[in-house]
Amino acid sequence: MPDHAVSSDRAVQAQLDRLATLSPGADILGLERITSLLARLGDPHLALPPVFHVAGTNGKGSTCAFLRAALEADGRSVHVFTSPHLVRFNERIRINGALISDEALATYLERVLDVAEGIGASFFEVTTAAMFLAFAEHPADACIIEVGLGGRLDATNVIPAPAVCGIAQLGIDHQSFLGESLAEIAGEKAGIAKTGTSVVTMRYADPIAAVVGEAVNARGGTWRPMGSDWDAAVYRGRLHYRDAEGRLDLPLPRLSGPHQPMNAALATAMLRHQYAIPVSESALKAAPLWAHWPARLQRLDRGPLLEPLDPQIIVWLDGGHNASAGEVLGRYFDEERLPGQKLHLVIGMLANKDIESFLAPMREKVAHIHGLPVDGHEHHPPARFAAIAEKWGVPFTAYHGPQDAIEAIGAHGGTLDILIAGSLYLAGTVLRMNRQLPD
Repeated sequence: MPDHAVSSDRAVQAQLDRLATLSPGADILGLERITSLLARLGDPHLALPPVFHVAGTNGKGSTCAFLRAALEADGRSVHVFTSPHLVRFNERIRINGALISDEALATYLERVLDVAEGIGASFFEVTTAAMFLAFAEHPADACIIEVGLGGRLDATNVIPAPAVCGIAQLGIDHQSFLGESLAEIAGEKAGIAKTGTSVVTMRYADPIAAVVGEAVNARGGTWRPMGSDWDAAVYRGRLHYRDAEGRLDLPLPRLSGPHQPMNAALATAMLRHQYAIPVSESALKAAPLWAHWPARLQRLDRGPLLEPLDPQIIVWLDGGHNASAGEVLGRYFDEERLPGQKLHLVIGMLANKDIESFLAPMREKVAHIHGLPVDGHEHHPPARFAAIAEKWGVPFTAYHGPQDAIEAIGAHGGTLDILIAGSLYLAGTVLRMNRQLPD
């Protein structure tokens, strides 16, 4: 789907406009275009610092955040590539820990677009090429690179020899690109495996594990699954990790959610199963507390958007939009934050997402559904949310945007907490309106 990226910087916007004209305007998978594009640029992807390559349906961004936190806690300089961005396009590319500047971003996009004619490269492929250029031309100790979509045919998968690969939780998403079944999706994610590289994964159900193991082995990688080569568990308020090198007693992550301890454990396992960059035990222990990842069960500050609300009300923001993300949210509010209580759900979702599978785990927690559009994108209409609200026996109200919804909730009083969820694009709008920009 089109990315609809915009920038307040005129030079960056000029390149984004060029990109919108040149690209096919849709997600396309395959390595032929990115390979041709990088060849015209001198193959910068062959001149990177050690790469930590991360795939998965859910949790890959958080895993990248834990990796970055551990490496930086050990005094390492780190480049990071993630997607999509929430507010500013610059969030996708971090050079030595800092968001790429507008000047540098405009220059790298221009250099890529100047040689891109005739290739038909997608928005993501051009962005990936710009990232490779930036990372190759700035010294650093490591690169953390998040897969954009799938794995096997993702543009980032031209990396020839990563220091280690990681695969986070798997779930059903992007079926039109990756397949309808979890087994098909697992095979695509495991396609990031490379000869001689450890591929560290979560624990999966036996049929899915078999697919992942077969795909990794077929590509010459070494599969290191949770429950075999490493393991972790939460016990008495601590995260206990073990592998062949020994045991670690780690603090629980600062990031909210019942899934985050295992994301932190996956990052720890990746760092412990690579040999390019030694990482101290003290850095591994610092990482769970240092890591930050916006719009993932993020508690919003009392910014301009939240001014109409009673100060007692807590507002969470989450960009989750598939069944697995819904399960995480349901568990979090049922078990950790709001046992026996309900909340206001403010939601907007893209038209290609399954509303019911995302919302089902939260059914018992929702007191009122407030439906929003996702501006600039094809999204589910109010009638879809209204039908679910009617089935659940809860009120429904449609609004033009987050400001309208928050003002209406504030005007009606009460102290129920609020969850804003369903789309990373909506999350970006909320962060911008609340003046809480990712940095």
